[in-house]
Amino acid sequence: MSQLASQVAVVTGAGRGIGRAIALKFAAAGADVVCVSRTAENSERVASEIRALGRKAWAVAVDVADTAAVGSAAEKILAESGRVDILINNAGVTRDTLLMRMSESDWDAVLDTNLKGAFSFTKAFSRSMIKQRSGRIINVSSVIGLIGNAGQCNYAASKAGLIGFTKSIARELASRGITVNALAPGFIETDMTSGLSDALKAELVKNIPLGRIGQSEDVAEAALFLAGPGAKYITGQVLTVDGGMVM
Repeated sequence: MSQLASQVAVVTGAGRGIGRAIALKFAAAGADVVCVSRTAENSERVASEIRALGRKAWAVAVDVADTAAVGSAAEKILAESGRVDILINNAGVTRDTLLMRMSESDWDAVLDTNLKGAFSFTKAFSRSMIKQRSGRIINVSSVIGLIGNAGQCNYAASKAGLIGFTKSIARELASRGITVNALAPGFIETDMTSGLSDALKAELVKNIPLGRIGQSEDVAEAALFLAGPGAKYITGQVLTVDGGMVM
């Protein structure tokens, strides 16, 4: 039997990279998937891939930093899908530069997307999950939220904030049968890392005990575990998917 049979999952940032991998992995495990992306083109492309797997899929274009737009999108999603069982808060951006050069807009753009976006989507769907007395919420943080990184103080703050958010909401929702966990990927081959030089990638690999940069599929497998029946007694945790980099 499929792990996620008859469940509906909402995946933000589903248009590419880790989000796309999670959306496809969940569909293969039996879930119907709402693909949320900033652009209609990206969300529809992944939704089409999911339909080709024989599952239902909805394409939703919304800027997760826009709280009002998220609220409207959530109402539409619930009306069309009937329920939401799994929420993956994955949407994220970077605006990297040193603190002394960082503009207020660089700070706000990253915090509003990476952290406030998760707040808005979680708030929008938590009420229906409470009524169901079941649900899985998974926030995609980063090892940078655990260790920091020069030139990424805004990104690190947003991802560290997601961890605190995860633990607090896990305590609030546990009594209603809802688990809330976070994933902290390390260096993963995505559009965000594609611009790194081969020399820099080689240096990064030296700090990864497993000796390779991760793939989006590695993160998707971890997300599937946390969303599946095997993780029903796990909440408030941060699972690093980093090849041992920060163990």
